[in-house]
Amino acid sequence: MDQDDKPEAGGIRQKLVETKQAWARAGRLLTGQRATPEQRLPPGQRLVKDYPVLDLGIQPNVPEGAFRLTLDGLVENPVTLDWAAFTALPQEERFNDIHCVTQWSRYDNTWHGVAVATLLDLAKPKPEAKFVSFEGYDGYTTNLTLDDFALPENLLAHSWEGERLTRQHGGPLRVIVPHLYFWKSTKWVKRITFLAQNKPGFWEVRGYHDRGDPWLEERYG
Repeated sequence: MDQDDKPEAGGIRQKLVETKQAWARAGRLLTGQRATPEQRLPPGQRLVKDYPVLDLGIQPNVPEGAFRLTLDGLVENPVTLDWAAFTALPQEERFNDIHCVTQWSRYDNTWHGVAVATLLDLAKPKPEAKFVSFEGYDGYTTNLTLDDFALPENLLAHSWEGERLTRQHGGPLRVIVPHLYFWKSTKWVKRITFLAQNKPGFWEVRGYHDRGDPWLEERYG
């Protein structure tokens, strides 16, 4: 039995969800401050040197041979990419800070992968597409506006600090959207759907903010 199929995984997930929903109701970690990105560390955050692992108690094992990434919805060119097709796309590097809603921030991360702009050029979103919904292999979902997704610093990363992303950190592939809290950067991503209407995801329907700007402390809705 894979560790993710064990009965205790469901209990861990439920306990985590209940805890974080309680945080949202209580406004835990909120300082009431606002800042601009010129202040490198967003309000209420603490700087860490390690890379904490946070998930829903499930870390799906997705071999590269079984990996598929689907781009669908309101696009001119729906496409499903296997690992070879994905890694054959132009590869780029990004260097940025990341900020988790649980209050930690980590500076100076180097990622390698495929820029969002490359995927948009491939799928060709229709004019009526205004939002994006993400789904991970663990069943996790989240949402972004297309404008937030399309920013130049964003990419789908397969490597961090020169090494392939580990399973614990969302490998083989995760979304990187560094200007928002990191719950918006879906791990183990398998589907990106372009939509005309907003579709709140797993945490957004459980009390978390729809957008998640760290400098505005958009932790909860």
